[in-house]
Amino acid sequence: MQLLRVTVIVISLCATSTLASYWEDRAKLIKSDRSIAVGSSLVLNTKEEAANEVLMGYKFKEYDYGFANPGEFLPAQHFFKGKAKVERSEVFKIIKKLPKGASLHCHDTAIGSNEYLFNLTYKDNLYGCWKNGIYLLYFFNETSVGNDCDWQRLSTLRSSNESFDTFLKSQLTLVVDDPDSAYPDLNSVWSAFMGIFETVAGLLGNKDVWQEYLYQVLKELYDDNVMYLEFRGILPDMYDLEGNTYEGVQVVGIYYETVQKFKKDYPDFQGARYIYAPRRKVDNTTVDGYVELCLKFLELYPDFVAGFDLVGQEDLGYPLIDFIPQLLKLKDKGTKFFFHAGETNWNGESTDLNLFDAILLNTTRIGHGYAILKHPALYDVVKERKIALEISPISNQVLKLVDDHRNHPGSILIANNFPVVITSDDPSFWGSNGLSYDWYFAFMGMASRNEDLRFLKQLAMNSIEFSAMEEAEKEAAYSKWRSDWEKFVDDILVDTPTVINIR
Repeated sequence: MQLLRVTVIVISLCATSTLASYWEDRAKLIKSDRSIAVGSSLVLNTKEEAANEVLMGYKFKEYDYGFANPGEFLPAQHFFKGKAKVERSEVFKIIKKLPKGASLHCHDTAIGSNEYLFNLTYKDNLYGCWKNGIYLLYFFNETSVGNDCDWQRLSTLRSSNESFDTFLKSQLTLVVDDPDSAYPDLNSVWSAFMGIFETVAGLLGNKDVWQEYLYQVLKELYDDNVMYLEFRGILPDMYDLEGNTYEGVQVVGIYYETVQKFKKDYPDFQGARYIYAPRRKVDNTTVDGYVELCLKFLELYPDFVAGFDLVGQEDLGYPLIDFIPQLLKLKDKGTKFFFHAGETNWNGESTDLNLFDAILLNTTRIGHGYAILKHPALYDVVKERKIALEISPISNQVLKLVDDHRNHPGSILIANNFPVVITSDDPSFWGSNGLSYDWYFAFMGMASRNEDLRFLKQLAMNSIEFSAMEEAEKEAAYSKWRSDWEKFVDDILVDTPTVINIR
């Protein structure tokens, strides 16, 4: 293990160090420590080194200003308060341009920009109502308005109440001026979070609207220099204004057709895969149904459906251990798993122990894996099997697992060269989009001051390596990514001909 190697070096230095050799020994120890981190083994070519000087000039300037003015350091601030400043960061602007490979952990109805999501509420025939404390949205023909709720047409509400849009926006986002007061603990923010999914369900459940939305999601990722997507979804029933409903296989088909349309319009986009991820808060009979559906999806769409997961707040119960017989059935059929596991601050609770079951079930990747550092027995397994950990910096902060990105467990995973990918989770609900914001916090907050372009390059390569693409697809993706990377490096040098070096 790398950790053992460093320990041996330390013992050796302590035994032999003299005053004359102290500085040399110190430099060796620091170099040894830095040689382990994600991306540290990469060797940059001449152009990349020049581009790295530009990037690191900006990073050192921003980082060192934060060190001198701790309250101004953006990774230490809540995303809601610091987002506008992030967008002005020169480091962020470079990351925006950087070809980031693949987005591997996000949820279908929460991927697109919040601005686009809100604009969809101006479509004709959209109605809203309060039910069980949640504001619901649904499309109706004028002759078929439901009688299960006091449905009111949004266009009418807008014309009669000038503050209605302000109210509606508040139902589509977690963003508030004072997040600590609005969400005093993890359960409160999760309750509000899950409520937004219910609010948008009827809006995006309309077949035509969903196809338009998913196409826009892919376009926003494409514009953020992401070339491939793997997204999770609970697969809700869909409907249209003619009274037709769509479920199961039909919905997967709608997802697939939309992706194919986007690929036709943007041939250099490498595609998307779907991970069937229904809610975990159900009984065993329901999970039996999940299994049968998943196997059917895999049979009909083997090149589009990547595998299976369960979603929902882990701390509320329904751990993986409750469904082992069903999950073993899927495993025996060759199903790939992409389990959420260890998205918790607790140690030893069922949420935390989901990590063990995920690994025993041979999960391909682990969603979040926030608690893994509490379990040294899992370290080598994750590394040896190359089970990628999907780290979502902004999600973990907004959903109250961590306040300051410098203290995120991801910093230790990065320093120890664990197989990690940086992901976005549900960017729509906290005013983010694409991958660039999360990559910024990983680079500026979780990685050390000295992690450089090699770290970002390795993250992009990891996203392709740990995707569910077949080997031939990965090779094609690598080829396209390498071409994009070379152009990115050239563009950095053209845009910033004078190297900024403040080491």
